[in-house]
Amino acid sequence: MGQPQDPRGNLVRPYAVTRGRTEPRRDIPIEAVLVASQAAVQEARFAGHDKYRIAILCEAKAQSLAELSAHTRLPLGVARVLVADMVADGLLSLHSAAPKKGFTERMDLLERVLSGLRKL
Repeated sequence: MGQPQDPRGNLVRPYAVTRGRTEPRRDIPIEAVLVASQAAVQEARFAGHDKYRIAILCEAKAQSLAELSAHTRLPLGVARVLVADMVADGLLSLHSAAPKKGFTERMDLLERVLSGLRKL
């Protein structure tokens, strides 16, 4: 029957993925839209498994930070640090989806993002 499965699974501590960093290089809003650059997939292949998965997702279609966190099953803080690194390295381009109007419009947008995440 084979070896018994380790009940902990493939657990990797979030700080190990970000090399101990908890703060991103720049603030990335949860609703920010990210698109992969032309070289993103090739270069991210050498930047680590998680960055490679993010590049693949953003190459296929534009993704929000919230969507990337959900699709990769990374905690939002970890995804934010990795995405900020990728934006700084030119692997992803950042487009703000936030309305420039006011608090009410921003809250409406965040509620739509949250509703979409619940549907995943």
